[in-house]
Amino acid sequence: MDQKKLVQLAKKHGTPIVVVDHKVLRQNYKQFRKHLPRVQVYYAVKANPDPAIVRTFYEAGASFDVASLAEFLNVHEMIKDLPAHERQDFIWDRIIYANPIKAVETLEQLDPYKPLVTFDNYEEVIKIARHAPHSGLALRLSVPNTGSMVELSSKFGASPGEAVDLMAFAHDNKLEVEGLSFHVGSQCTNPGNYSQALHLAASVFAEARTRGFNLKLLDIGGGFPAHYDDAIPPFRRLAKTITAELNRLFPEPIEILAEPGRFLVATAATAVAQIIGKAVREGKLCYYINDGVYHTYSGQIFDHCQYRMRSFKKGPTQICSVFGPTCDALDTITLAAQLPDLDMGDLLYSENIGAYAAASSTSFNGFPPAKVVHVNQ
Repeated sequence: MDQKKLVQLAKKHGTPIVVVDHKVLRQNYKQFRKHLPRVQVYYAVKANPDPAIVRTFYEAGASFDVASLAEFLNVHEMIKDLPAHERQDFIWDRIIYANPIKAVETLEQLDPYKPLVTFDNYEEVIKIARHAPHSGLALRLSVPNTGSMVELSSKFGASPGEAVDLMAFAHDNKLEVEGLSFHVGSQCTNPGNYSQALHLAASVFAEARTRGFNLKLLDIGGGFPAHYDDAIPPFRRLAKTITAELNRLFPEPIEILAEPGRFLVATAATAVAQIIGKAVREGKLCYYINDGVYHTYSGQIFDHCQYRMRSFKKGPTQICSVFGPTCDALDTITLAAQLPDLDMGDLLYSENIGAYAAASSTSFNGFPPAKVVHVNQ
């Protein structure tokens, strides 16, 4: 985003702020659709559940991946005024509850909506049959997560060897398994993860057919890498690999879903904070700002992501430390920022901070989260 515009917004709204550019959201959505035209886009709401962002994707034609009742109701706000049959069609066709483990209370509240939900074990089948019998099911497979920034396979996913037995168990409990899902790990820059996962899913599809189960859909999950820097391979290259394998292994009319989150929102937001303190410690310049790892920069803790600190002012730079406002030493944004000599009240900013950042911000130590400012809606 234009630096002049960021400074103007900071003066108008105060700091800290997170500026979300909805033009970039729409561009990212269009890019995904362009390079994976066969894939239905289910925005992963957990990446950034801001209702304004959800609405922009809804208006762009997206579907939604939700993983909690709150996220489901966030999306439901977009469709609550539709006629009953259109609302139900949207829930069935364009929402997936992609958390394989769900509390009994959650299932009971979801059941009237007749959602599509994921599962990966026998106990979950029993719970769903008892408490949400009107749900459709997608079985989540465990697949390689090699090289992904956030590994997920140790927590979720059935082994391919037990997959069809789980489908049969669901069928015996009067539930219908619509298809398979998998997740290669967040911020996946290894195309081999997708290739291996698609081959594993194809083998399960084949075994399922031999045992009388005709699967209709494949959810290839998320993991599509955001372009944090030029070290990230172009998305079109990954999309080309995925498209070739999809067309070879899963010909139409099999429906293909994906759950991009980070890819759609990461590059659409910029954080702006103010320097509230300045010190030299052991010969090193240290800045203290009014945002930190308990707030917008929480992605550094929970998402294993690093955000580059930038200055609006120019000049010779030196290696600096940048700390957040709280009393906890964990509130360290970076010990190696290249920044010029700045004054109290000057502004710093970080780009590409739209995913898993504001979403996990807290009010720790009495400091409220940054204000979110939306532009180009």
